[in-house]
Amino acid sequence: MLDTLPDADSLLLDAYSRAVTAAVERAGPAVLHVAVQGRRGQGTGSGVTVSPDGLVLTNAHVVAGADSLYVTAAEGRPMPARLLGEDRDTDLALLRAETSMTLPAAELGDSANLRVGQLAIAIGNPLGFSSTVTAGVVSALGRSLAGRGGRPIEDLVQTDAALNPGNSGGALVDSSGRVIGINTAIIAGAQGLCFAVAANTAQLVLGELVRFGRVRRASLGLTGQREAVPRRLARAAGTEQETGVLVTAVQARGPADLAGLAPGDLLLRIGEQAVTGIDTLLRWLTAERVGEATELLLLRRGDPRRLRIVPGERQG
Repeated sequence: MLDTLPDADSLLLDAYSRAVTAAVERAGPAVLHVAVQGRRGQGTGSGVTVSPDGLVLTNAHVVAGADSLYVTAAEGRPMPARLLGEDRDTDLALLRAETSMTLPAAELGDSANLRVGQLAIAIGNPLGFSSTVTAGVVSALGRSLAGRGGRPIEDLVQTDAALNPGNSGGALVDSSGRVIGINTAIIAGAQGLCFAVAANTAQLVLGELVRFGRVRRASLGLTGQREAVPRRLARAAGTEQETGVLVTAVQARGPADLAGLAPGDLLLRIGEQAVTGIDTLLRWLTAERVGEATELLLLRRGDPRRLRIVPGERQG
């Protein structure tokens, strides 16, 4: 005779199921199948409708080389779409679905409030299976990953919610159905190592692509990731912030190199902006910062230091 679950466990499972179901019901209709036809043949991926008039976020690598694009809702007909712009540095692209219909749109959440361990639900079209849902947790925040062509993709949300080819461009949502990331990558041969572009970065890129069709930004010529700041070191630097950006690599002869930054430095502030993660650094590095000398506050081997840096314009 099979043992029955204790009442407490049953209630816990029911609560988990209710959370996942409610999130999918809210966000699922906004997740589209993206079909690509181009010089390299046919391809597929996923996309997320972010406005009722047909703006769709997806991955830049999904639409690379496309001659024609179509997007399809879970139970709808294919709609032609056109590429409005792309940003390979974040592996994001913006499409416009050519339709007169009002489309269900997802809400972009605030990824700065994410916590490791919270529920993460991936919705997409892996391997051609439409409206597929997987669930897991947020495994880490502020990750960097080498993108196609060698560019590092910054401010990634790591999750163990299963992703497969075709999930790219789909939604990673929280328990309220808010989009916390745009799914972008898996690591071949690994299990439970999946990544999404954080929603705050997606929001920034979305605004630039709508206005200009591209993202012009300043660059410091470094790669980094979010890192905890030991409390005693934060106080020694005159700040109470809990996280900063750990420099992991510096581009030769780039602005960071010329300013004297080195791998292992922990950035705390740039100008008047507290640097709590890659997302805040990316938000600060707007086009207006190019050529504007500013002061950095950092920790080097635990000692506070101040350096002056002149951001350049990001190329490519």
